[in-house]
Amino acid sequence: MVPTQIALLRGINLGASTTVKMAPLRELCESLGMKNVRTYIQSGNIVFDSNRTDEAPRLAEAIAKEFNVKTFAVIRTREDLEQLTASNPYPTEDPKKVVVVFLTATPSSEAIAAVEAMQITPEQITFQNQEMIIYFPTGQGVSKLPMAKIERTLKVTGTGRNWNTVQALLSL
Repeated sequence: MVPTQIALLRGINLGASTTVKMAPLRELCESLGMKNVRTYIQSGNIVFDSNRTDEAPRLAEAIAKEFNVKTFAVIRTREDLEQLTASNPYPTEDPKKVVVVFLTATPSSEAIAAVEAMQITPEQITFQNQEMIIYFPTGQGVSKLPMAKIERTLKVTGTGRNWNTVQALLSL
């Protein structure tokens, strides 16, 4: 059985210079040998079937070449998203206020401790494997959360999706 994978692209469709239309993106993925390719909304979410384990760099390189957009991809399997859903640290909170940052690697325990020591309020941050889950009680739009500082401290980068998007990707 060919595993289902989810590619989460960072930084596409944020402005005119990063525009990538979804139909050509699906065609590009198919040309790379991905099967059963689906996209979800315009923010760089691709669900596909593939046995390959090197899809993230291949996809980023192909997007740069085809669309002249610099991005990176974080890949998770359907099973990864199922496990994430089962262990949601904020199950009773408004899903629009919960964001999962899919990291490119697991941060060190020292880096996680340094972020936790920042005492960032009112947001709450939980780390699980290669994910940083953030609850924004007053909404992400008004948050003063220093994401650039957090990424520098973690020495790992990532791309975020709200909980509703995570659930939608799992259902595709």
